[in-house]
Amino acid sequence: MPQPSAYVAALWPPSAGRREDGAGRPMAEARLPEMNVDLLVHQAWPAWEQHVHDGWILRHAGGVTKRANSVLPLGVPADLGAAIAAAESYYAERGLPCVFSMGQGATAGLDAELAARGYALVDPTVVMVGTAGPAPSQASPEVRIEDAPWPGWLETWWAVDGRFGEGMDTAERICAGTPAWYAAIEEDGVPVAVGRGVPQGDTLGIYCMATLPRARRRGLARGVLRALMGRGGATSAYLVVTEANRAAQALYRGEGFGVRGGYHYRVRGGDDSRVR
Repeated sequence: MPQPSAYVAALWPPSAGRREDGAGRPMAEARLPEMNVDLLVHQAWPAWEQHVHDGWILRHAGGVTKRANSVLPLGVPADLGAAIAAAESYYAERGLPCVFSMGQGATAGLDAELAARGYALVDPTVVMVGTAGPAPSQASPEVRIEDAPWPGWLETWWAVDGRFGEGMDTAERICAGTPAWYAAIEEDGVPVAVGRGVPQGDTLGIYCMATLPRARRRGLARGVLRALMGRGGATSAYLVVTEANRAAQALYRGEGFGVRGGYHYRVRGGDDSRVR
């Protein structure tokens, strides 16, 4: 898979006034830490059923989120066609379409092969990376942080990320699959902005950032993000955001994050409606 992909490269358009390093990257991007985001995301959002086939990881978690119900195709299988067939059988047995997560470490040539087989490109996503540290000293809203999601946190997150409809219990089970911090700004006891931070060695994964519509444009998401990044002593942080969500990307850039790559999904038949 080319890197960076076209939809990621578009986020760094040429600019005569932009400072670049010797590799032609923006200086801000050049200073960002390197990390294996494919594996970090896999570990931070773990499917409870995982099967390894010839170096690929086939993941299943009740059909809730493509991230936990897709193939992570790392390495080079002995027979590419046979590996694809095995993956298709695995998901067919579970009543789901076969989905591949195509990140920076995906098997060479696989993306083109899947496209030729009619797999649709879905949800192009950018990876953003930044440095972590103490929260800024200026006043910010009080942020509640717990080691487990409480009902109000889950309800707020699900109200915003409601494209999945049913499945909140399954999503909670996915979240509980690895240690994490759950942050929220509350008003009258109700979380109105939430986020999840996953400590992973010297880096922190940022997930589940969501703000209720009535509480937006007040800097609350920024407060949640800063609280998570100032906790635990990580030296770097990363997050993933869909290519279409330019407003969120602008927020994260304002907090020092820069684009470090991207990924997308390939969905057999193009129908991902059964993956919530």
